[in-house]
Amino acid sequence: MNKIVREHYPVENLPADLREGLTDGSTVRVVVEIENRSPSPAVISFAEFMTEVEAYRSQDDRRVTPAEAVARIRELRDEWDD
Repeated sequence: MNKIVREHYPVENLPADLREGLTDGSTVRVVVEIENRSPSPAVISFAEFMTEVEAYRSQDDRRVTPAEAVARIRELRDEWDD
C-alpha cells in the first residue's frame, strides 16, 4: 500500500479546507493513503497461468527431462569449480 506520512507538519502549510478548526502555529500529523486500489493486473489466477504455460509450450517444441535439466545445471556449476 502506498502511504505518505508527515510528522509535525505546520498547520499553516495545509490547504484552507484542512485548516478549519486548527490553531495556527501548531503542528499536525498528515497521512495520505490511496483509496480503493484495485489489484495489480499482473496478478492472475492459477488457471490463467496454466493457460499461458500451455500456449507457450504449444509454440516451443524443446523439451528436457528432469534428469537432463539436472545434468545441465551440474555441468554449468562444475565450470566454476575449476
